Amino acid sequence: MSAATDRVPRLLALVPYLLARPGIRIDQAAQDFDVTPKQLRRDLELLWMCGLPGYGPGDLIDLSFDGDTVSVTFDAGMRRPLRLTGAEASALVIALRALAETPGVVDTDAVHRAIAKIEAAAGEAEPAGVVVGHGLREGERTAHTRELVRQALQEGRAVRMRYYTASKDEMTDRTVDPMRLLIVQAVAYLEGWCRRAEAVRLFRLDRIDHIEVTDEQAAPPPHARHTDLSEGVFSPREDHPEAELVLQPDARWVAEYYPCEELAELDGGRLRVRMRYGDESWMVRLVLGLGGRAAVEKPDELAVAVRERAAAGLARARHLALTQDQ
Repeated sequence: MSAATDRVPRLLALVPYLLARPGIRIDQAAQDFDVTPKQLRRDLELLWMCGLPGYGPGDLIDLSFDGDTVSVTFDAGMRRPLRLTGAEASALVIALRALAETPGVVDTDAVHRAIAKIEAAAGEAEPAGVVVGHGLREGERTAHTRELVRQALQEGRAVRMRYYTASKDEMTDRTVDPMRLLIVQAVAYLEGWCRRAEAVRLFRLDRIDHIEVTDEQAAPPPHARHTDLSEGVFSPREDHPEAELVLQPDARWVAEYYPCEELAELDGGRLRVRMRYGDESWMVRLVLGLGGRAAVEKPDELAVAVRERAAAGLARARHLALTQDQ
């Protein structure tokens, strides 16, 4: 079951979506909404209980199922699709602009037409501090990074950069031969041959602390190949350790954001999940970052590592507080 903040917009969007696609397969609709077919069926079951005041048989949304397909037979007035907020439009335009300028896009004209439509539709809904269109503002550092990456790709130059590796919680200096700029799940990455690792690596642009284009010609070795991203950036392997977590209701987004297996629905809206991880320190930071909204049930060594890191953090915080008071 999704977090309420994710589920409500999806429920509101489902009816106009299904009206435009009568008889669509449930697995196809689930793919379009980036949820599992099981989750989409739960959403459809909930829609059956929604409708107009009175909430009698003739007031509720009605759906028709035929095998693995679904159609809306009564929409209860929910025909209009949701409008993008200014922030949503900004994020979408940022991703589309990067996509339009990424080598290998089949129809860049279609991307530019989509950008124009979004800018026109969102022009009257800009929140303070967000500008949609040619004046669109991103985080200045990430925008500058993207321009330098694009320059390096166009000129065929290597780059030097200082990069934060989240899995190891460390900063490293690297020289990289750029191969392509790409967007994966709305996040911009530089793919290139890392001379430090002697392998092809993906670098999130928002984790590049400093970057400069060198005078060196970029020269990935002949055996360098593009990363297979068909299953996302992180592909769990059988030899990766497994963790069982219990997520509080407002942390259930973890089950959608990361590759997880839902094990059981628990009382109070909690969810037990199993997920693989490649690095223990990354998993420890994930659990601690949830601020008590996740509990480790297995393995014991992960639970111990979380407790020890939390205790060390509290001890450091107390020490700093005492130092400031003196």
